Amino acid sequence: MSVLTIGSTTGIAAEYIDLLLVGDRDGCRQVIEQALAGGLSPADLLNNLVWPAMERIQTLFREDHITQSSINLATRLNRSLTDQISGRLNRKPATGRSALVFCGNDEPEELGGQITADLFEADGWEVRFAGGGVPDDEVLKLIGDMRPDLLILFGTLPSGMPQVRKLIDYLREVNSCPGMQVLCCGGIYKRAEGLAEEIGADLYAPDAATALNVVTNNPERRATVDQQTVGRTRRIRKAAARKAQTVGVTSSESLDSSEL
Repeated sequence: MSVLTIGSTTGIAAEYIDLLLVGDRDGCRQVIEQALAGGLSPADLLNNLVWPAMERIQTLFREDHITQSSINLATRLNRSLTDQISGRLNRKPATGRSALVFCGNDEPEELGGQITADLFEADGWEVRFAGGGVPDDEVLKLIGDMRPDLLILFGTLPSGMPQVRKLIDYLREVNSCPGMQVLCCGGIYKRAEGLAEEIGADLYAPDAATALNVVTNNPERRATVDQQTVGRTRRIRKAAARKAQTVGVTSSESLDSSEL
């Protein structure tokens, strides 16, 4: 059995992908069992097999190398096996910390968000995973109800960035849950260097495998005002409007005093 590496498509990973594409459920389970028996941990499998396999399958589909039925068989089976593998993660005692996880609507983002949520939960966090497509007002309500220590936004596609920008700007504007850190995680932030900082995230991780370490090592890090370029133009306009309103009120008061 080959040693797994992130993004590998050789050895066990290649075999696993081939079985996924034909929907061979028993064959995939055997690969998982053999890997576990060979000394790989459930976390190894999630980070170095399940997730890279999903990325590879999506690439094959975008390049017209596989059919719609193949990608459907593969993605659904991969998600099912993710649940089974996550159930075997070693569980640490409760930390008293909580995380709320959202993601984009695409399948890789759902899977990445789920793996991230599973790894944080296994580390002792209280986790809620809401997935994708949740309106901003409902996100705000969930944050208000849960008061999480950490908000995780998992994304892999450029198409989801405008919504993420809008959400972070909204959270900053209303100052919702000021003690909460915002972590942007996923491939889009890795490919576009500095994107997470630009949109006002407190923390950035390229993937689920490193997200937990990033949060653990940076418990107090917060985005600076200068860093938060998202929504800056609107904030400048609003500040100018408030200043004009204040000036108007002051002038009116002066006029009233002179007339007395």
